[in-house]
Amino acid sequence: MAYYSIFPEKDTTIYSHPDRLGMNTGNDEILELVKEKGSNNDYYYPSRILIKFKDEEIKNAFSKANSEKILANLQLFSTEHQNLASNIEIEAYPVSESWDEGTGKFSNLPTSSNGCTWLYRDNSIRATKWKTSQFAVDSTGSINSDIIQAGGGTWYERISNASLLTSQSFSNADILDLNLDVSLVVNRINNDGIENQGFIIKYSDNIETYTSSSKGYLQFFSADTHTIYPPKLTIKWDDSEYKNSLTAKTSGELNVSLYRNKKEYNQNDEAIIRLHVRDKYPTRQFTSSSNYLEPGYFTTSSYYSIRDAHTEEVVIPFDDNCTKLSADTEGMYFKLYMNGLQPERYYRILFKHINDDGTEIFDNNYHFKVVR
Repeated sequence: MAYYSIFPEKDTTIYSHPDRLGMNTGNDEILELVKEKGSNNDYYYPSRILIKFKDEEIKNAFSKANSEKILANLQLFSTEHQNLASNIEIEAYPVSESWDEGTGKFSNLPTSSNGCTWLYRDNSIRATKWKTSQFAVDSTGSINSDIIQAGGGTWYERISNASLLTSQSFSNADILDLNLDVSLVVNRINNDGIENQGFIIKYSDNIETYTSSSKGYLQFFSADTHTIYPPKLTIKWDDSEYKNSLTAKTSGELNVSLYRNKKEYNQNDEAIIRLHVRDKYPTRQFTSSSNYLEPGYFTTSSYYSIRDAHTEEVVIPFDDNCTKLSADTEGMYFKLYMNGLQPERYYRILFKHINDDGTEIFDNNYHFKVVR
C-alpha cells in the first residue's frame, strides 16, 4: 500500500579520461555513463556515477513502515543515449568511503576541482585519494587496467557472505531508465550493518576494461535537473488492512468515486485517499436510507496507481504487493506520501479491481495537485 520516495542529498559523475581526471561535475544537471576516446590514443575511458540519500530520510521511511525490512529501488531516468552497444550491463554497489559532491559542471572552463573526482574523494586541495589497494574488509575499488589510471571510488562487494551487487541489463532498443533493486543494501544501512556513503553506478567490469571501443553513452537526469525526473530511492512496503467482515463486490458493474478528499495537498502531507464503491445498477429494495450512502467494497485484490496528469508518466505503478487498497467501516482507502511527488503538478489516480468477472481498471479523471 505504501510507496515512499526520497530524492538525493548529492550526486556527481567522475571521469577516468586523462583530460578529465581532475574534473568535478557535482552541480551538473546530467549524470552519465560514457566511454570517451583518448585525445592522444585510441583507448576508451569509462565514467562512473556517485549518488547518496540522507541517512535520516532512510530511517524515517523505516519508521513510517513500522518494519525492520522493506523493499527499495534506486531509480534514474534516462535523458539521452547514443551509439549504444547491442547489450549493456550496469552495476551498482554501496560506496565504502565518504566523498564531497562539489559544485562543478562539465561545461566549466577552466574545469572545477572543488569536489570529488576520479582521483580524489574530496577535492584537489585536500587531495584525499580514493583507495586503490589495501581495501577495507569486503570492499574493493579502482579499476583493473593497465591503461586507465587507478581511482574511481571504492565500494562494498558483500556483507556476511551475501553479495551486494545489483545490476540491470539493457539492449539498445530498451527503455533505458535504471531501476535497481537495492533492498539488501538499504535494509543493512537502516540496521547499521553498512555505513551510508551512497551508491556507485558503473558499467560492468568487462565493459569498463575493454578499452578498444566506446560502447556509446547513457545520460540520466541528476538531482540538479530542472525537470520532473530527478533520481530517487523508492522504499516500499505493504501496510494494507482489510476487515474480514466486509462484503466485497465479487461481480457486477461498479461506480467508483472519491470523497472527502482535497483538490490540493502540501508536499509534506501524508494523505488518506478515500473512495466510494457502489453497484452501478443496485437491486431495488425497500429501505429508509439511500443505497448510495452505504459503503461498498472492492475485493482484497484491488490496487491504486498514480500518474502525472500532464506527461502520463506512471509515478506509482499497480503493485500487487505494495499498492493494495485498505478497507474499514467507512469504505476503501489508501495512504499517499506527497513528498515523493514533484510539487506544483497535477496527478491522476487509477484503480484496479479483480473479482469473479475479471480485471477492471477505473480511470475517471480523479485529479489532485501537490503544492509547495
